[in-house]
Amino acid sequence: MSPEKMVTMANQIATFFDTQPGHAPDKIAAHLKDYWEPRMRGQLKSYVETGGAGLRPSVREAVRQL
Repeated sequence: MSPEKMVTMANQIATFFDTQPGHAPDKIAAHLKDYWEPRMRGQLKSYVETGGAGLRPSVREAVRQL
């Protein structure tokens, strides 16, 4: 998947969970574990390791839990 598409998708998930009660990064991480295939999660982890440009802070925090 292109980095741009991945960032858009991850940020859309964060936009939802950032408005819900509870700790958003925990919920984002759970969603990514449940619905993203391992290759997608791996790509996101690598992207965050190289800076994670454009990702919401809650996504970057969630990726640390993967």
